[in-house]
Amino acid sequence: MESAEIRRRWLSFFEERGHTVVPSASLIADDPTLLLVPAGMVPFKPYFLGEVKPPAPRVTSVQKCVRTPDIEEVGKTTRHGTFFQMCGNFSFGDYFKEGAIKLSWELLTSPQDKGGYGLDPERLWITVYLDDDEAEQIWRDVVGVPAERIQRLGKKDNFWSMGVPGPCGPCSEINYDRGPEFGEEGGPAVNDERYVEIWNLVFMQYERGAGDGKEDFPILGELPSKNIDTGLGLERLAMILQGVQNMYETDTLRVVMDKATGLTGVRYGAEHGSDVSLRVVADHIRTSTMLIGDGVTPGNEGRGYVLRRIMRRAIRNMRLLGATGPVVKDLVGVVIDTMGQQYPELVTDRSRIETVAVAEEAAFLKALKGGTNILDTAVTETRAAGSTVLPGDKAFLLHDTWGFPIDLTLEMAAEQGLTVDEDGFRRLMKEQRERAKADAKAKKTGHADLSAYREIADGSGATEFTGYRSTEGESTVVGLLVDGVSSPAASEGDEVEVVLDRTPFYAEGGGQLADQGRIRLDSGAVIEVRDVQQPVPGVSVHKGVVQVGEVTVGASAHAAIDVTRRRAIARAHSATHLTHQALRDALGPTAAQAGSENSPGRFRFDFGSPNAVPGTVLTDVEQKINEVLSRELDVHAEVMSIDEAKKQGAIAEFGEKYGERVRVVTIGDFSKELCGGTHVHNTAQLGLVKLLGESSIGSGVRRVEALVGVDAYNFLAREHTVVAQLQELVKGRPEELPEKVSAMLGKLKDAEKEIEKFRAEKVLAAAAGLAESARDVRGVAVVTGTVPDGTGADDLRRLVLDVRGRIPGDRPAVVALFAVSGGRPLTVIATNEAARERGLKAGDLVRTAARTLGGGGGGKPDVAQGGGQNPDAVPEAVAAVERLVAETA
Repeated sequence: MESAEIRRRWLSFFEERGHTVVPSASLIADDPTLLLVPAGMVPFKPYFLGEVKPPAPRVTSVQKCVRTPDIEEVGKTTRHGTFFQMCGNFSFGDYFKEGAIKLSWELLTSPQDKGGYGLDPERLWITVYLDDDEAEQIWRDVVGVPAERIQRLGKKDNFWSMGVPGPCGPCSEINYDRGPEFGEEGGPAVNDERYVEIWNLVFMQYERGAGDGKEDFPILGELPSKNIDTGLGLERLAMILQGVQNMYETDTLRVVMDKATGLTGVRYGAEHGSDVSLRVVADHIRTSTMLIGDGVTPGNEGRGYVLRRIMRRAIRNMRLLGATGPVVKDLVGVVIDTMGQQYPELVTDRSRIETVAVAEEAAFLKALKGGTNILDTAVTETRAAGSTVLPGDKAFLLHDTWGFPIDLTLEMAAEQGLTVDEDGFRRLMKEQRERAKADAKAKKTGHADLSAYREIADGSGATEFTGYRSTEGESTVVGLLVDGVSSPAASEGDEVEVVLDRTPFYAEGGGQLADQGRIRLDSGAVIEVRDVQQPVPGVSVHKGVVQVGEVTVGASAHAAIDVTRRRAIARAHSATHLTHQALRDALGPTAAQAGSENSPGRFRFDFGSPNAVPGTVLTDVEQKINEVLSRELDVHAEVMSIDEAKKQGAIAEFGEKYGERVRVVTIGDFSKELCGGTHVHNTAQLGLVKLLGESSIGSGVRRVEALVGVDAYNFLAREHTVVAQLQELVKGRPEELPEKVSAMLGKLKDAEKEIEKFRAEKVLAAAAGLAESARDVRGVAVVTGTVPDGTGADDLRRLVLDVRGRIPGDRPAVVALFAVSGGRPLTVIATNEAARERGLKAGDLVRTAARTLGGGGGGKPDVAQGGGQNPDAVPEAVAAVERLVAETA
């Protein structure tokens, strides 16, 4: 049974039994404590925490998930992987243990011709929590599982919580016996390799308190409403139903390995090392494709770094397998063809996904060259220090900055005759992981911090937003926090967070900055509002300072926004929509939005593009935007179902989470987007849009920055003043300025070349005198000295070679000259063949000099170059070279 069919049967089974089918959420977690969705229940956390009302009492989904804590182990074993699909069914106060258990057994054991998975009941083993007598009784007496195939496990294995105070409860796991060829018998308590867990049923019935780890926390009592959260690993079930040994041999991963085999000629199963590489490629390419499909782009931090790291591991392993050219497009194409059966949006978005992936491959291959240069320098410095071990911090730098896997550093260092301080490297990696874990643990406490806001929401409901139709209005203070703690009152000078029952203030979201303004109470108290956020869905929190009087909960208030600021932001937001559409018209659908910020009078817009946008294209985009403004198109918004919005062609932003009902903003016949922000009523209100330029902010992502309205006019006015000043300076008309300035720069460049030529001739003129000043050191002609400060490395090298050439070839000669350029000392040393026959090598001499200067260097036996940090040490370096010549000769 193919993976797509497993998914289809799951959703169909539960839909037929009263469950609402919920599409998989994006892999980009809608949770500040997570980078990516690591479990099937994550999108449902707000429902379990009571923050949001669930869409139905029974729901089901097949959720895309990514976990990367053991990324280094992927490929080394057949059990570790980064991407997986979690099939889940959820009950919010509806059915509980018996309902969940009966549904799971029915789906697993029903014949395939009747819509089930057709597993042999005799091969299914059950685990329950130590004291969960109820669950064991249901399995044994209601379902009919023999008591000998039901085992009890402790809190570590069969008790679930979110890791923070909140809902928790015992688990019951369904395990499949793969047979004696996978190890000893005895059930999952003895051998989890043979008895594979395929389905976990979580019975949320308790509330837990604070504590560390999986076991050290108190149970505070029972929940008022009991819930069900289950998860079945689709890949594990596919492994069983397809009769293969591990998940890498299932249909959605094996095809990627087969494509890698076709590209490299390396067969899976031939050798352990190549098998590891093929598994890494299969897993990482599939995960990369799914991440890019959900709007993640490669970067150096956050989820972008996760994507970059796994992509580079995959590319590196393809090269270990023998690939020499680009391979990513072919591999990604196979993933899209396979996973597209389950997620059609991959097929629709093929061009953008391939563009981002190919750009990252090209960037890494370029980084491979740059990192190689850094490694070469590190090798030279290691040898100069007399060591044969590359320091761990150098390996860490290559890994962390250039994306070099440690095995690549090991291999390349070995080629240079060096080993690597792996312990030092792994210590630094461990420190980095510990910092990341500490940060993640600190972030988890955010759930506790939100409790005050949730209490307000429970008591007063969601905040009604009136700002689409009005800029001020009457309201009531329903919540008040001082220093993050609920308070009945606040006094003049207090920093406060105020919740109103209704508000015209827009809370920051969707790329639009929050409104500012004032809240005046009937008592005369005034709050200056500086920011508005929604820490929990639907609750707008006004952050500001009490300027006058006392604020109390329950007081009547008049809320008024800063209208000038709102209008400036609205102009920027509407301009962002126009820019998005104009860029898509110019560059194609791959120019999809990847982020934005709309602030008063200006905006920035991030979009997908593998290359820089040519200036001529940007000019055309700007012209098109301003032509739309002159057409005076009306802007209107309407709320509709997400399906209707898609039918109308409305554009959605990657990574944004949308409900069943969405707001669609339409600008004439030019633009249509899903958007909850505020906008102008007509494009003529924008006045003018000026694009300031575009730049790269990450692999495959560009950023346009622009000004709108008066800010755009002021910018052009300043530019006009600058042009007028240039006209006065060069005595020319505006259209003549480029040519005149170019001519002036040309003359300046020619003058600089003449100066450089004169300086080089002056330096070389000293060659004859230096050659004549050679001193005899044990039969070797030695020329040492310094040349004028500012002499560059190239001129110094030419001078040294010229001096060496003036000394008779049959006389051993060493020429060592020093200079200070840009505050840093440098040296070039050359030896002739007669000197080298006596053991005098330029590289050895340079390393001695450079060490004295506080730096490093190297080169060939006949000529070498080095430098350092301490210019005052030049005389000491000269003496060190002369001593080494005397000792060697």
